[in-house]
Amino acid sequence: MPRLDEKQPFLAVNIAVLTISDTRSAADDTSGDTLAELITAAGHRVAARQIVRDDRDSIVAQLRAWIADPMIDVVISTGGTGVTGRDVTPEAFQSVYEKEIAGFGELFRWLSYQKVGTSTIQSRATGGVAGGTYLFALPGSPGACRDGWEGILVHQLDNRHRPCNLVELMPRLKEHLKPG
Repeated sequence: MPRLDEKQPFLAVNIAVLTISDTRSAADDTSGDTLAELITAAGHRVAARQIVRDDRDSIVAQLRAWIADPMIDVVISTGGTGVTGRDVTPEAFQSVYEKEIAGFGELFRWLSYQKVGTSTIQSRATGGVAGGTYLFALPGSPGACRDGWEGILVHQLDNRHRPCNLVELMPRLKEHLKPG
């Protein structure tokens, strides 16, 4: 059973929050607000926050900027993961991944099924890594953001989580980039 190793000191990570929407602004970005609140409450830092349109090039440009920023460890987005013509977040994320973390989307949908039943098939939540930065895309509702954070990310982004966690792997994410 998973547990916290209380002997280890907590290590805060720097997380960027990306809201993907054609209609949201800073004044009504409830999903971005939810993520920012959860991140801060867990002891991590919101290193950056941005809203971009549901446009593949805009999403990719923001992801690449944050991947290149050494002050950002993780990007969590909200929005654009559905199946309509405007929903292009998964395609944008997958175009920058070096490695996909398939289990993230699978686990998110399993957790979501407990609450929304078969409607969870409409979510294309995804996770991966690029340039040493973790990338996670969640659906655009505050509830989905809460589910993704509380059910998965709060644990995997806590270095004390056992038997393993994503934070302990951070120093090794760029091994393939080191000269041989």
